[in-house]
Amino acid sequence: MSVGTEPTVTERTAVDVRIMTRAELALRGIRQDVEVQRPDGAGPSDDGHVLVDGANAALPRNPDSPYTVRDGKVWLGDETGGLTDTGLSLTPVRRPRFYDLTTADGTRYEQIARLHGSDVLATTVVQTCIRYAEADRCRFCTIEESLRSGATVAAKTPTQLAEVAEAAVRLDSVRQMVMTTGTTTGPDRGARNLVRSVRAVLEAVPGLPIQVQCEPPGDLAWIRELYDAGATAIGIHVESLDDEVRRRWMPGKSRVPMAEYEAAWDEAVRVFGPNRVSTYLLVGLGEDPDELIAGVGKLIDRGVYPFVVPFRPMRGTLAARDGVEAPSAELLRYVTEGVAAKLRAAGMSGADQKAGCAACGACSVLKTAGG
Repeated sequence: MSVGTEPTVTERTAVDVRIMTRAELALRGIRQDVEVQRPDGAGPSDDGHVLVDGANAALPRNPDSPYTVRDGKVWLGDETGGLTDTGLSLTPVRRPRFYDLTTADGTRYEQIARLHGSDVLATTVVQTCIRYAEADRCRFCTIEESLRSGATVAAKTPTQLAEVAEAAVRLDSVRQMVMTTGTTTGPDRGARNLVRSVRAVLEAVPGLPIQVQCEPPGDLAWIRELYDAGATAIGIHVESLDDEVRRRWMPGKSRVPMAEYEAAWDEAVRVFGPNRVSTYLLVGLGEDPDELIAGVGKLIDRGVYPFVVPFRPMRGTLAARDGVEAPSAELLRYVTEGVAAKLRAAGMSGADQKAGCAACGACSVLKTAGG
């Protein structure tokens, strides 16, 4: 396709097929184990980390998947045992060297922060949440399951995070960091711990782009505190724009009214700037897809990047216990393409956030769709 011209029907079809295949991979995964994995935690991804066509991707490891990997390519199997080349390349992310280190008190670096994709260091600063009792828990979350399994520690100190970040940058060429947190009892809802952690990491690794993630703090002044500490971007994740869906899927978190999210997004855009603020939106919770796409347009108008991700029933979640299934690949493709079109029209790119989920893109299909 020439620069400045519209894609031909053939080119458009090829792009559509690629997006559909990438959506299938996001939901059905690959029939292969990988070294770098995130089995559970504070989010909707239970995946192995790979590169698909050179871009970060978090894919389920599924022995029943029709997709397999041979010679660095993704192949689709059929009922007869035949294989079709999807045209996608896949490279597993290698186990980082910083995983071999421990702190002076014997805590493994891997329990403090983990590699996401090939170049993102991620940590949950506080691995407990005031909303984790079953009556309040987000049905897609397993934040405390990784703590119970011994994969992590309850609270990471700023000193520990700084030590691990320095090693990850030095040994494994990490380029950005994500800090999230379980919601705490104070009015800051976890922001205070993030402020201390960002300051400590940037003292050890000046200039490292860091995204922070928390609920809307009760006092919006904490958003300025996070920025002044040195955070590059902020994620204030609502997961759904439909209040009925929020009450059903997030009974505790939904008690924070949408008006508080809107106020926090607006303040964050004022402080951090447009397209340095993002929110997670899960496809497959029952929200009307056209209403979701329309709501995304309003977020974009606010300067907020809508990071659209498929819901997947992670092991250990209430949703998995209750037999809730992931959305169809067709629904994921439809929503992703609709959101990506609005992002392109607004000139918004996840990569421009410099740090965080949108900058990494591994859990979403938006990058494949041009968003």
